[in-house]
Amino acid sequence: MRTCRAATAGKLTVVLATLVLLVAACGSSGPSPRAWAASVCSALTPWRAEISKLTSSTNQQMTAQTTPAQAKENLVRLFGGAEQASETAREKVEQAGVPEVEHGEEVSAGFRASLASMRDAYGRARTAIDGLATGEASTFYDGVQDTVETLQQEYDASALDTSRLDSEELKRAFDEVPECR
Repeated sequence: MRTCRAATAGKLTVVLATLVLLVAACGSSGPSPRAWAASVCSALTPWRAEISKLTSSTNQQMTAQTTPAQAKENLVRLFGGAEQASETAREKVEQAGVPEVEHGEEVSAGFRASLASMRDAYGRARTAIDGLATGEASTFYDGVQDTVETLQQEYDASALDTSRLDSEELKRAFDEVPECR
């Protein structure tokens, strides 16, 4: 009787171990291209809107009749908002996982790295503006102009290089899912 129970327990252990491996294997696969594209677009749509709004506000701030101290406060807040919006989008893209396509990890990592670079560029701009003295208006606004030019260069350099991320499945998914329209 003991041998029978031991054999049954051993078989049960093997069956359970096999089931655990199968469930883990199923759970470890990434989202489909369509699901991943929908998640990424859901993350990027509010980010783009926020960046557009902040860019418009920054342009208005650059031409507004404010004191350097007021402009500094507003610009620090604007760049801080862009930095936070970029980090939020990066986190959401990370939560989207790795798409179940060839080179999916590289694609996901590229999106995350691009957003992290943009976040860091906005952070550096915020810090640079925060460090500007406001005593002399022309010196302050020259510093703002230099900071904005540097930000633009860093922003351009952080753009996602899609030349190596050529997935027909993802291209089709980004074209088709409603979240990306």
